[in-house]
Amino acid sequence: MNVISLFNGMGTLRQAFSDLNIKIDKYYSSEIKPYAIELQQHHFSDVIQVGDINNWKQWDIDWKSIDFIGSGSPCQDLSAAGKRAGIHGSRSNLFFTFVEILKKVKELNPNVIFLQENVGSAPKLDVGIMSRALGVYPVRINSKLLTSQLRDRYYWTNLRTKKTMFDVVTDIPQPKDLKIELNDIVTSGKADTSKHTCLNTGSGTGRTQRCLLHRNDTTGMLTLIYDNNEYRTCNKIEMCRMQGFDDDYCDILTQPKAGSLLGDGWTLPIIKHILKYMK
Repeated sequence: MNVISLFNGMGTLRQAFSDLNIKIDKYYSSEIKPYAIELQQHHFSDVIQVGDINNWKQWDIDWKSIDFIGSGSPCQDLSAAGKRAGIHGSRSNLFFTFVEILKKVKELNPNVIFLQENVGSAPKLDVGIMSRALGVYPVRINSKLLTSQLRDRYYWTNLRTKKTMFDVVTDIPQPKDLKIELNDIVTSGKADTSKHTCLNTGSGTGRTQRCLLHRNDTTGMLTLIYDNNEYRTCNKIEMCRMQGFDDDYCDILTQPKAGSLLGDGWTLPIIKHILKYMK
């Protein structure tokens, strides 16, 4: 298979293919964050970096050879944690660039497979716009089923679909709940809740004080671990575990950089669950 991964981040899609023993001939990665590229090349040196998605028309790619397109277009304008500018916001509107690329490849290879992900708190109006652009409605899966974190996401794919009376919908079954709790994956101490509600990127006195002040905030955006008589946020190993990666996956990065990539990235076990339905 030849793959294009848009907004590639830390390369979860590439790792998922590898874990499932799916052979990849060429894997093209569109990513601009330097330490994301560094981590991707560290684990898979054969990945071909093509750069900014805005320059996609200049990429040196044999488009008709592409079998799979992955896209995790920016969610900042869609998330409940953002300013809700919507799918036409300055960042989330990059979704439509993915649609342009998909359309070009489909004209050359009608059987191309795609996978698009975005945040579960996206407004229904925007979910509808995205679904009509892709010709399929998404499945909603929460990473809590396979990991120790609450991470609600929409996934659009033509890997497996079904027709309803009015629409075509993504027909990926919900994974079996493994009932993994946060205290199952902490390296030390005790968590103050059963599931983590976000991936914090670091700790420190000021950060911990802010966490303590707002730990009961109704937004549910903070989870703390009581360790050695004080509260702390999750460390790098715990963040890797929450996204389904090996403990040492981000060893070459600092904790803030690792947290940034893991916090923005895909949950590895969820992607592997979806890819299992490839024929």
